[in-house]
Amino acid sequence: MASKVYFSDMAYAAYEANQTLPRKMERQLEASGLGDKVKGKNVAIKIHVGSEIGYSTIPPVFMRLLAEFVRAHGGNCFFTDHYIAQRHPEHRGYTQESIGAPIVEAAGHLGKYIYTKEVNWKTFKHVDIAGLIHDADFLIDFAHVKGHGCCAYGGAVKNISMGCVSDRTRREQHGLEGGLKWDKDKCTHCEACIGACNHQANSFNDKGEYEVNFHNCTLCQHCLKVCPTGAITLTDSSYLDFQKGLALCTKTVLDSFEPGNVFFVNLLISITAMCDCWGMTTPYLVPDIGVMSSWDLSAIESASLDQIKIEKLNPEGVPTGSTMGSKGHLFERLHGKDPYSQIKFLEEYGLGSKEYTLEMVK
Repeated sequence: MASKVYFSDMAYAAYEANQTLPRKMERQLEASGLGDKVKGKNVAIKIHVGSEIGYSTIPPVFMRLLAEFVRAHGGNCFFTDHYIAQRHPEHRGYTQESIGAPIVEAAGHLGKYIYTKEVNWKTFKHVDIAGLIHDADFLIDFAHVKGHGCCAYGGAVKNISMGCVSDRTRREQHGLEGGLKWDKDKCTHCEACIGACNHQANSFNDKGEYEVNFHNCTLCQHCLKVCPTGAITLTDSSYLDFQKGLALCTKTVLDSFEPGNVFFVNLLISITAMCDCWGMTTPYLVPDIGVMSSWDLSAIESASLDQIKIEKLNPEGVPTGSTMGSKGHLFERLHGKDPYSQIKFLEEYGLGSKEYTLEMVK
């Protein structure tokens, strides 16, 4: 049976604030029945705070309206993510005054407030659920949709599986793809890899050898992707295992909530090739599309991907000189991986259905 996905597009017929996307999102939330569900509950709103000089994260106005909606319907809410202190969300306008609710570290300031669930699938062993996510009565997953180098697509699933857990869990998920290998003969010691690491996990020793501190490393592959000579590579390329690991992690996190206590919002604007964690913003791949929400995770991810069409590609959103594939979804042509495989694994774990109907909310 097809699930309902609420959708508001960018179209407008008059110069009126009421016809812009934030107001449409408010009407969308009302139509979804979310207000009745959050009454009397502590609501965690999972976002991505971005990093450095990135400017394509969720605009604060959308966050403030969501917080106001929750409070107006009798809920108590807070925004949350990981590495908040070191990524300075205030640089992108994320303060309690601007977004209308506290913004706090999901696993505590030291990242050690967690609840561990054993999963034991291949090399993926532990899902360390961030304590404040686990303790909340209700979760709103508010995701900024974009591309992703490891899994092709970063939406609701990526926001949960990588953002509601510990470094150990992120490392074990990325480890499903393989480990890192350094080729000294190809390395020019330009240190682009050092600058690209968000975790201070790599360095060159006194002998000029590349070293990785795997206690800090999450295997996010930023170092690999910026290396101009290909000196850093993966020992494997099992992106399907990674996709399945994301789905398994997502299920484990969501299982900590009572049925009906998780809602998904996907913002489809400023859609770039890479994740917001890169700390930069590149030209957008396609024109802004709108906002979606649903009670069904697989449905909203499927609907979001369907709206991102290769026919509307902005060539400037692709790095100069890059060669894209000729088949499949835009993200598959860009990253060489099928983004829909993520949804297939979600369905296998009982996280909804890819079949959906769009309910337009103007």
